[in-house]
Amino acid sequence: MSERSTRYTKAVQGYLTEVGHATNVEVLEYLQKSYADVSATTVHRITTRLIERGKLAMAPIAKGNVMRFDINTEPHDHFVCSNCDMLRDTHIASAIRPLLEESIGDGCQISGNLVVSGLCKKCSKEMK
Repeated sequence: MSERSTRYTKAVQGYLTEVGHATNVEVLEYLQKSYADVSATTVHRITTRLIERGKLAMAPIAKGNVMRFDINTEPHDHFVCSNCDMLRDTHIASAIRPLLEESIGDGCQISGNLVVSGLCKKCSKEMK
């Protein structure tokens, strides 16, 4: 099976490489600056296809229960700002997982990626 790669697909990958994480709406708004005729359905099909091919990963859900995509397909954790919804990649599992498992006790083991929330630097300053 050949991998279809249209100008839209290349633009989606380029945008996500630049920003790291995005929703379909954010991708659509970006693409429409260069391709006014691109539709929400086209963007959805492209991101779905890129997920299936392993070129994108699912990121933690954005506010409003909106799917968000991650260009980084390697296992990693995330920090999300509880105020502005900014999302940043991080690698905290190796340091935090043993502490959490010890706290949970009973031999339980945590699997999957961790998502930590709090306030980003910008929002923290604004709230002071």
